[in-house]
Amino acid sequence: MTALTDRTDDRWDDGFIARSRQQPVDQGDEHDGEDGDDALVRAVSGTVSGAGSDGGKAPTFPLSPEGQALRLRLDALRQLVGLSRTRLDGKTLAEAGRVLDEAAARRGLSPQHTVVAIAGATGSGKSTLFNSLAGVQISETGLRRPTTAAPIACSWSDGAAGLLDRLEIPGRLRRRPRETSEGGALRGLVLVDLPDLDSAVGAHRDHVDRVLALVDAVVWVVDPEKYADAVLHERYLRPLAGHAEVTFVVLNQVDRLPGESADLVLDDLRRLLDDDGIALGEHGEPGATVLGLSALTGEGVGELRELIGQFTQEKGAATRRISADVDRAAVRLRPLYVADGHAGPEIGEQARADFEDRLAEAVGAYAAGLAAERAWRRNAGKACGTPWLRLWRWYESRRAPRSLAGLASLAAIGRNPGAFEAPVEEEVTARQRVEQAVRTVAEEAAIGLPDPWAQAVRETAVRGAERLPEALDEIAVTLGAAVAVPGAKPPRPTWWPAAVLAQAAMTLLQVYGGLWLLGQIVGVLGPRLLAPVLLMVAGIVGGPLVEWACSIAARGPARRYGQDAERKLRQAAAGCGRARVLEPVAAELLRYREVREQYGTVAAGGTKLSTTRQ
Repeated sequence: MTALTDRTDDRWDDGFIARSRQQPVDQGDEHDGEDGDDALVRAVSGTVSGAGSDGGKAPTFPLSPEGQALRLRLDALRQLVGLSRTRLDGKTLAEAGRVLDEAAARRGLSPQHTVVAIAGATGSGKSTLFNSLAGVQISETGLRRPTTAAPIACSWSDGAAGLLDRLEIPGRLRRRPRETSEGGALRGLVLVDLPDLDSAVGAHRDHVDRVLALVDAVVWVVDPEKYADAVLHERYLRPLAGHAEVTFVVLNQVDRLPGESADLVLDDLRRLLDDDGIALGEHGEPGATVLGLSALTGEGVGELRELIGQFTQEKGAATRRISADVDRAAVRLRPLYVADGHAGPEIGEQARADFEDRLAEAVGAYAAGLAAERAWRRNAGKACGTPWLRLWRWYESRRAPRSLAGLASLAAIGRNPGAFEAPVEEEVTARQRVEQAVRTVAEEAAIGLPDPWAQAVRETAVRGAERLPEALDEIAVTLGAAVAVPGAKPPRPTWWPAAVLAQAAMTLLQVYGGLWLLGQIVGVLGPRLLAPVLLMVAGIVGGPLVEWACSIAARGPARRYGQDAERKLRQAAAGCGRARVLEPVAAELLRYREVREQYGTVAAGGTKLSTTRQ
């Protein structure tokens, strides 16, 4: 099987995003213009166009329902492979690539021919049956084993050269049957006699495996002694169970079985085929054809010839064979695209909210909001406080700045014990929070995904988070400058001038009352103590009252100012996280949903085609 990464042709798109394109229809070797064509050329492109034997154009046939279904599945498989190239390794997609390559190869060859291989074990009599169907001695028979060393072909009509070249059958091993009155029923048939599938010569088995992967149908020949052979069932019949509609199983040498023994052996053969998972074409249902015959005496050969002739005239073997190949590829690919029944995963709202909360915690949005609120209230206290208290605070700050700084540090530690840690440790903690947030949201998004796509989601999240801590630090510095830079002042409400005037009035009352009282003491003014004392008391009491009222009034605006600062920081951190992590992860999930839909189209044809063989 050719590795996917070694393919150099343009038969299927290997880009990151596969694009459907109308493929040109190659011309076959020769078309005889018969109606009812179901070959793969129409399954892929919808029309058949080729050169007939007279050099003219062959007619264009309508696309059958089976051909339409197969064309859609092949297009979906092509897009599926293209979308998956960067997510899955080449070996994983090799089978799908081989199916696409073989479909394209069969498309360019004669749609009027059906290639049927005759395969069997040593001594089963397949070469004798081959000669009997051809009506002439073509394949060598005898007691010497192995007798058939290379595939031999017999074609009932012209135009099959391309098909035989594809099978690598040289011209010296290509034969024509004996012309009889029954030959017209087999027109379009290309019969291939294969070497023994259990041959002791490895090259013979290689021929068998190679040709079986390319032919349209197979006639398996078994004999009464080896019909239950493990090699036949385990290596060939069981893996090809999905190809039942293009499978014939004939029990040869029934002339050696006395009485009802042939029927008993046939029944046991049907049982074994059923155990292999091969559907049997009985009671009008599509499936494998099973019958007994004797190639030596000719018993039952006519019935087989009639069945093969009818099968050939239907011209649907290539479509059925490729459909079965697509079915098998879809089964093998299923673990890569389907897991836990989830068809459309996405990042939930709760996961998004938790991720944004963790980023907000990493940038200290809540702490920044509290700092902004404290800054607003501190600024209000400076503007609305009594002049004497403000003067005292200034004096204390000038007299003992270190003591105040120490007290402030202790207060900060009391509010946030983590603030006592070293800056490096704080940075490490913030980075760990970001990494934890990214891991958590990636795991949430990967729930229900097949392993390759879950890993792709995790890698996408990790790549997006490489510079996320630095970006968050920049956001924290930029948006937190208003509260982090010393001297930065929040905006003032409209009532602050009135509060400042009221505080100034209280101060003037104190000064005026004090001067009045001083004038009375020195004898400049007449003695009248009550009035100046009342003015001074009013100023002394009124100043703190105004300051207290302003602090009460400042709580609401300060809280809103802090919440606004926290919200802005949260939004900025969330926006950065969305751009770097959530959106790339969502895009990866969207890609998975797309390939999951394409896989659904590919696997939708798993139900067998309705065409039956009577």
